Amino acid sequence: MTSSRLAMLPLGLALVAAPLAALPALAQQDKVVAKVDGMTITEQDLSNATEDLQERLAQLPDERKRDELVNFLVDLKLGAKAAAAAKIADTPEFTSRLAYMRDKLLLDEYISRESKKAVTPEAAKKLFDDTVKTMTPEEEVHARHILVEDEAKAKDVAARLKKGEDFAKVAAELSKDPGSGKEGGDLGWFTKERMVPEFAEAAFKLDKGQISDPVKSQFGWHVIKLEDKRSKPLPKFEEVKPQIDQYLERKAQQDIVVALREKAKVERLDKPATPAPTDKPAEPKKP
Repeated sequence: MTSSRLAMLPLGLALVAAPLAALPALAQQDKVVAKVDGMTITEQDLSNATEDLQERLAQLPDERKRDELVNFLVDLKLGAKAAAAAKIADTPEFTSRLAYMRDKLLLDEYISRESKKAVTPEAAKKLFDDTVKTMTPEEEVHARHILVEDEAKAKDVAARLKKGEDFAKVAAELSKDPGSGKEGGDLGWFTKERMVPEFAEAAFKLDKGQISDPVKSQFGWHVIKLEDKRSKPLPKFEEVKPQIDQYLERKAQQDIVVALREKAKVERLDKPATPAPTDKPAEPKKP
């Protein structure tokens, strides 16, 4: 055997090994898990049904999901067998619906496969960097509050605090806010638009460590303490990458449909011809 032939052996073995490596996965998909009147139900059937029954399965505990799938497929096989015996498949209506479902499945599969090609690490990072460049720094504050029913109680609370009582202890004692009360009134960091206007205006006017006079909102009366202020930190790429990937995939899906339309000749025979619309579908909202 010549040296050139020896050099080709690793490549040849790799080409043979690649399809062989896929055989266990294919065998697993073809594994028969049940039979009904001689008709087989395979792991691939279970996989297909899982996608179809997502909402129903989400309501079941994990230990019941497989039985639910098998039972569904048993009913499906029996029903399909009965329909075939009744020659439903030979009717024009069924033939038309089958053609429609085939087109829909083909379109869904094509768009799904092609759009995933647009989701690359490079595209995600570029979109993140471009978006960050356009973002304006946003101020946020870290504050605590005590919520009470009326102004008189709010004034009493403010007086106690201004005499030096610990804000967190007074909040735990008196605040009617079921969420923050037990946390010493702590609301964490928030931007202005996250709070009702009256509360936000008062909180953002305070200096660090300052306690407000009573503030009325739709929830009652508040006494607010400002813990700190800062510019809201920009999100890290890793934190928003799932949303970016989703955006890239949805945008690619829209682009695919638009491109197919632009290349096609569409004739409407049920109404007078009108100029083709030039507006493209609205792009999905960026993350």
